[in-house]
Amino acid sequence: MSLDALFEQLKHPNPNLRDRATLEIAQNRDETTIPRLMDILNDEDVLFRRAAVKVLGVIGPDALLVLAEGLTQNADPVVRASCAKAMAQCATNYDEGAIPADAIAALKAGTQDENPVVHLASVMALGQVGKPAFETMVEILKETDNVAVAVAIVNALGSIPDERSVPVLQALSQDQTIDPYIQEIATSALPRLDQLINYKKSGW
Repeated sequence: MSLDALFEQLKHPNPNLRDRATLEIAQNRDETTIPRLMDILNDEDVLFRRAAVKVLGVIGPDALLVLAEGLTQNADPVVRASCAKAMAQCATNYDEGAIPADAIAALKAGTQDENPVVHLASVMALGQVGKPAFETMVEILKETDNVAVAVAIVNALGSIPDERSVPVLQALSQDQTIDPYIQEIATSALPRLDQLINYKKSGW
């Protein structure tokens, strides 16, 4: 099947056919594939747009710098949010080391975006990146005055089996000067984090 036909199949209502097209596009891509996918990120067809995000996530490292540029420079918030979501897919599909510092820096910038969908998608992507984004997430916690962003970061830190998160969350849980909701979320994240760390230590 040609690339043009595969791109059309990304619009198909059958999710199995879309998934097959996703893998085939990623495996048989040429120099036009990533630019074409980026163009779809502002398409009115939500299904088509989400499919493009998924393909970019499967392509992974080769698409990351283009996605980082889209996240930080595109004028359309729909495109910026889609770039962050595609970067999250990349982080899910590839090993931690596959996400370069430039991409993490772009996601940090995305957490300061004026559009709430963009900044929350960026936070979620950092959570998917995991340990390599730990320092960046801690920096955001110190700098942001956005409660929603802070809560999302705290939840992300509580979902990554990294012992460095323990003192950060403990400090937040005891900090009477911060928003009570952030304090509450940090408190509830600690036992979840403890379980994850112990689970990892057990070798499962």
